[in-house]
Amino acid sequence: MRLLLRFGAALAALGGLGVGGWSYATGWHPPTERYPLQGIDLPENPPPVEWKTLRANGADFAYLVATSGADRRDAAFETNWAALPDAGMRRGAVHLFSLCQDALAQANAFNTFVPRAGDALPAAIDISYHDDCTARPERAELVEDLQHFIQRVETHLAKPVLLRVSKAVDADYQLSGALPRPIWAMGNMLEPDYAARPWRMWRATDFRRIDGVEGPVNWNVVAP
Repeated sequence: MRLLLRFGAALAALGGLGVGGWSYATGWHPPTERYPLQGIDLPENPPPVEWKTLRANGADFAYLVATSGADRRDAAFETNWAALPDAGMRRGAVHLFSLCQDALAQANAFNTFVPRAGDALPAAIDISYHDDCTARPERAELVEDLQHFIQRVETHLAKPVLLRVSKAVDADYQLSGALPRPIWAMGNMLEPDYAARPWRMWRATDFRRIDGVEGPVNWNVVAP
């Protein structure tokens, strides 16, 4: 009986550690003393967001997916884009770049959908591998395609873009060294070091929980 009691106590302690660890992880974010500017980026087809609640909980800005490839527009983009200034938050647009579609057609789709706004943050190009595209172009071809995309989008917005390059893509293509633009790197709870240049923005966690949005959120900080 005494052995069973000890075993039960040990299981309870492990369970407590698990719950405590999960609570810490979902509430964690980099310290605001070091990174005063922090915010979220929403995925494609995001859940509803209470922007003023999110602002009250420390989000200074939000990046929203606007377009994906040459033929997908996010249905929630326009509503969220219009709501952010009223909530006192900065806003930025994201394009999910497709390795399977023409770069100029993608740039035209983005420019048609995303308005030029003086208060907007630099637009971001997400370059990651996606399940719906298995193409793997040659490096020189991809770099040239991205250069054309960047030139057309920057001409439209009159601001330089951010490059959100995944670790896997950068390992294969070394884009962070080939394209001289600010880097938005990703790494859960650990500062990323895979890019050729220091990151300008860091997606520090993709499982934070915070009032104002249901489910886990992508939480980011700007380099001091």
